[in-house]
Amino acid sequence: VFPSLAQAQSSVANEVYQELGQPSVFLFCPTEYCSSLCSPSPSQSCYLLTLGRELLPGIGVIWTGPKVVSRELSATLLEEVEGVLRRRPIIWDNLYANDYDCRRVFLGPYTGRAPGLMPRLRGLLLNPNCELQANFIPIHTLGSWFRSELGSCARPDPAGMETAAALGDSQGPQEGSYSPEEALELALLDWVAEINRQALEPGR
Repeated sequence: VFPSLAQAQSSVANEVYQELGQPSVFLFCPTEYCSSLCSPSPSQSCYLLTLGRELLPGIGVIWTGPKVVSRELSATLLEEVEGVLRRRPIIWDNLYANDYDCRRVFLGPYTGRAPGLMPRLRGLLLNPNCELQANFIPIHTLGSWFRSELGSCARPDPAGMETAAALGDSQGPQEGSYSPEEALELALLDWVAEINRQALEPGR
């Protein structure tokens, strides 16, 4: 019925999206969801070019970066993906995912994501460790990164006052100052406090 996989997928996704009343959040994960799966590259992939042309604008497209598990994300790559998809991608970040090797647990700080990515993203999903409590540091440091990104996106208002002050209190990384090491220190302090709090609960 369809001349290509991309056109078939776009048609089905568009129909479901419309049938659901075009919800504000509707995510589509393409078959080529990272650069290493694209042939020959994201910007020259016939599959992605078709998706960008055929998918309705309100449908968000998931992207994992250069690889399925990407050590680094750059604004340049995201700009390329945005160009071919005709929309900013939603990053499906597998930095901490360990479902492919449950002998490993990833406890380091959120890192390898260039500053200034926020304007290139429609959203970001963090795929965590399978072990619930092992995600305290990943999620906490992601919060620090996000806070720093919000600060760097802030612009002075007409009176010259910095709007970043409205984004939170004085604790944690501030505008343009995200440091994985500092974020890790903050996360560890809060994690120890949480462990101590739970240890004092009745029945512990």
